[in-house]
Amino acid sequence: MYDFWLSFFAIFMAVNAIGVLPMFITLTLELEKKRVQRVIMETVITASAVAMVFLAAGTVLFRLLGITVADFMVAGGVLIFIIALNDLLAVEAGPHQVDPESMGAVPLGVPLIVGPAVLTTIMILLPEHGYAIVMAATIVNILIAGFLMWFSLPIIRFLGKSGARAIAKVSDLILAAIAVMMIRRGIELFLSGFRPSM
Repeated sequence: MYDFWLSFFAIFMAVNAIGVLPMFITLTLELEKKRVQRVIMETVITASAVAMVFLAAGTVLFRLLGITVADFMVAGGVLIFIIALNDLLAVEAGPHQVDPESMGAVPLGVPLIVGPAVLTTIMILLPEHGYAIVMAATIVNILIAGFLMWFSLPIIRFLGKSGARAIAKVSDLILAAIAVMMIRRGIELFLSGFRPSM
């Protein structure tokens, strides 16, 4: 259990489920309740599947492809920044021009729930704590993220559309800043020559 809790708290910080909530609220603002629930299920399933595939074969695949932590951080940061910038500049088109049919997978499942931070944390924890413990800690954290999203629906109703949109613009700024931070750290890792094997 000690190893589990060490892994759990490290992954909990990387998932940042609470920080993802404003983005989730913005993305699902115009959707019906049943569709929102379906998005949550898709998010949990996609994030879990990606995490398990990465745990099973990620280190070998990334080593073969020559992908490093720095590469992953820059790629994830660029993707998140594009999404945030698109929303900040959108006026008449409405918030978050993301396909509602796939938003549970991208960007919610990947890279917001399971992104570079989570995969990097998994990579670090795996040799020390083992596959079973890291997988269990990862799945529990993804379920917690899904649980928080499910109970964010009353928050949306309380805020109303105008309140949620105001929060969405602030969250877009924060999200863009986080994306820049990820890109900066990736570049710093690359320039420093820190290239841990995947």
